Amino acid sequence: MIRLSPGFAINPRFRSDSFVNSQKPPFLSVQIGSQRRNLSRIGSENGDGVAFDAVAYEADRLSLDAAAMEDMAETAKKELESDPDSDPKAWKWVIRKKMWDLMEARNYAMSPRPVHHRIPNFVGASAAARKLAELDAFRMAMVVKVNPDSPQKQIRFLTLSGEKKLLTPQPRLRTGFFSVLESDLLKPETIMEACTSVGVAKYGRAIGLDEKIKVDLIVIGSVAVNPQTGARLGKGEGFAELEYGMLRYMGAIDDSTPVVTTVHDCQLVDDIPLEKLAIHDVPVDIICTPTRVIFTNTPIPKPQGIYWDKLSPEKLRQIRILRELKNRLEKKTGRKLPTGPSEKLPPTAERKRR
Repeated sequence: MIRLSPGFAINPRFRSDSFVNSQKPPFLSVQIGSQRRNLSRIGSENGDGVAFDAVAYEADRLSLDAAAMEDMAETAKKELESDPDSDPKAWKWVIRKKMWDLMEARNYAMSPRPVHHRIPNFVGASAAARKLAELDAFRMAMVVKVNPDSPQKQIRFLTLSGEKKLLTPQPRLRTGFFSVLESDLLKPETIMEACTSVGVAKYGRAIGLDEKIKVDLIVIGSVAVNPQTGARLGKGEGFAELEYGMLRYMGAIDDSTPVVTTVHDCQLVDDIPLEKLAIHDVPVDIICTPTRVIFTNTPIPKPQGIYWDKLSPEKLRQIRILRELKNRLEKKTGRKLPTGPSEKLPPTAERKRR
């Protein structure tokens, strides 16, 4: 059943221009009084008092992301060539590839393109974001966790311009954990930049596992999602599941915390078999497309934390916050936690310090 929710008001001190599909660079020049300032020079300093190097940060991020996508393409190729009856992951890659190909072929995809091995940006992403903003779950939320991908950029903007607290993961968890951004601590002219990866690094406050925070709504990106069951597929790296599991450990979320995704209507599928889903796969409660809102009433149980027996040693070595959590739990319980099978991973964890 499809239901629509009442409207959502944006704080008038923020401009609500849609920029999710903008081709503008992330560093904007704005008029402030009689002076014109370059926002790439505004922002935080590191512990040594050195100004944040936005250009270097973005170049580094793009380089690491390119390496990650290249490796994911290699992984996908191997999975697609494997026997689907013996490989438990092969069927997911079949659906992902079909969806990425479809979005490119029908020109539903938006920059960055091609959308393969990404959470795909899509035509109408801003309209889907507005549908999400009309939800009671969003209007009443004080803290919203939103993924850092392009199609959800407008949701990050609506969160901050709606005077809410934005919780967003650092890309691929490579430099840490989550960052928190609060609109009342941002200048109005920096709100849009704060919704980008560079802006999060400049204006966000990094948090750790001891942060006392309650997340009221989770927004995640998807490659494909089943509107009848809430079953969802991401791009294949598992970060949404890891983020969800760590938030469960922190007590920031529970089974009642709504999980929402925004997708193009073409991303609605009916071929995600429930019996093949893994225990750590995160289902969605609500789907927002450019044309409708779907409440899935998902029957799929939500993950209860990190499933260490599914986590490879390579993934653990790459993500410092996971190692920290594992060490804590092992000290607390006095027993060694299991690890999952080995896998080849892209070089996403190491970032040069600026």
